[in-house]
Formats: sequence, C-alpha cells, structure tokens
Amino acid sequence: MIMTNIESVPGKKITSLLGMVSGSTVRAKHAGKDICASFKNFFGGEIKGYTELMEESRKEATQRMVQQATKLGANAIINIRYATSAIAAGAAEVYAYGTAVKVEDVQPKTQG
Repeated sequence: MIMTNIESVPGKKITSLLGMVSGSTVRAKHAGKDICASFKNFFGGEIKGYTELMEESRKEATQRMVQQATKLGANAIINIRYATSAIAAGAAEVYAYGTAVKVEDVQPKTQG
C-alpha cells in the first residue's frame, strides 16, 4: 500500500477515488510507566515509555486504516493525517485518516 501525506502520488495517476478511510486505537497509561513519568515531569526529559506507547498506537491506527482501504480495493492512501485526543484521565485516542485511491503508473509521452 502506497501511503503519503500529500494529495497525490508522485509518478502515479489517480484513477479512482474510493473515499475516506480511517483507523483508531485508544490506549491507557501503564501504572509503572506513570510513576516513571512523574519523575520525568519533576526533573525534565523525554518520557520514553509514553513515546513508545504513542508510536505503537500510531502503527496500530495506521494498520487499521490500511485494512479498511484494502477492503475497498485501494492500492494507495493519500492526504494522510493523524489526530490525538484525551478520552479519559490516563487514556488517549490516536486517529489516522486519509483518502483511499487507486493509482497507476504515468505513461511517458512518446514522441513521433
């Protein structure tokens, strides 16, 4: 699956727009990671446990979006965006969305 955050796929022609596709996941903080995070909040620095959690969440949301696009017969998703929102104390949603399309190679113009 070709994925891009722009409105086209370089070197390809969009032949069909199949509609918006999306994927999401909601994740909660782990109590052990939360204790480490409180120390980082006090002393400063990256909270690696949360960084890993958000990375896993983006991958899962992306995978769900790709599955939806595949069911529509797409071979590419354009204009991909991500959104994150707090759902409850200690839980957040990662939402991925884009436009499912079919693309094909651009035929070079022949001279003659």
